[in-house]
Amino acid sequence: MKKWSVITIVVAITSFITIIYIVGLQSKPAITYFPLDKNFAFTTAETDIQLFTEKGIDDYEIIWKASSATEIPVYLRQDVSLLFDNGRLRGALSKWVQDTDTIHLKRMLTLEDSSLYEAISFHHGEIHEKDSQIKSMQQMSSDHLYVIDSPAAKLDSFKTPSTTYEKEWKTLLDRASMQQLTYHWDTLYEYFDINKESYTAVPLTDLNKFAAQPIAGLTQAQTDKVMGQLWEGLYKNYLLPIVNAEKAVNSYIPIILFDKKNKHLLVLFEMNGKKEKLIQQYSFSE
Repeated sequence: MKKWSVITIVVAITSFITIIYIVGLQSKPAITYFPLDKNFAFTTAETDIQLFTEKGIDDYEIIWKASSATEIPVYLRQDVSLLFDNGRLRGALSKWVQDTDTIHLKRMLTLEDSSLYEAISFHHGEIHEKDSQIKSMQQMSSDHLYVIDSPAAKLDSFKTPSTTYEKEWKTLLDRASMQQLTYHWDTLYEYFDINKESYTAVPLTDLNKFAAQPIAGLTQAQTDKVMGQLWEGLYKNYLLPIVNAEKAVNSYIPIILFDKKNKHLLVLFEMNGKKEKLIQQYSFSE
């Protein structure tokens, strides 16, 4: 009798631990790609960067926001956003909520000097319906802001230049940012011995264009799947380490390399001096 009691207790404890483990896995923040559900859509999905106020003689504040909403609450919602300053990582935002239809992300930053700020966000929903396959919904959004902080002129900001003065500053900031990024990316190509001619290179901050424009040689449906799986990998390998870091992370805009034979893509980036390469094989069997 005692033997069976011991066995029963052991089985009960084992079952309890297993349940806790499974629940823990399910509740762990993550972005997981599932086939897209065409019956669900975002009513809003946007990213916004604005100059908020002049903080002091040499400082100013910007407000960086990302938000999204769905028609009805879905099982799991996750939004993430990345901000870059002249190509260099400035911050990452992430929010994970169950059974909701709305997510808002916001951060105020005190900064200085003239800069080009670029942000890209990924809005994701995991849909669980009774007696059906798990599906998902996704959308990207992005924004940028030029801030002119010059001793010779009043603090100014714009998204699209409307004067000769702003056009000149846009050209200057674009050139400075791209020169720095090009040098950085070239070191990654050399380090990983990559033939650039075999790929189409797209900065992470430009991925939003693929929301309505397929990757060359792919359909829009195939492109959507590639984007969903790409963000799944970016979240795990790039964004989470940034969010969980105890101090500021030194990084630049990752470069995405799309194989011209449409077999795979590569993600190259550097984080605190460590160079990383991710590979994503394409699979369109669905």
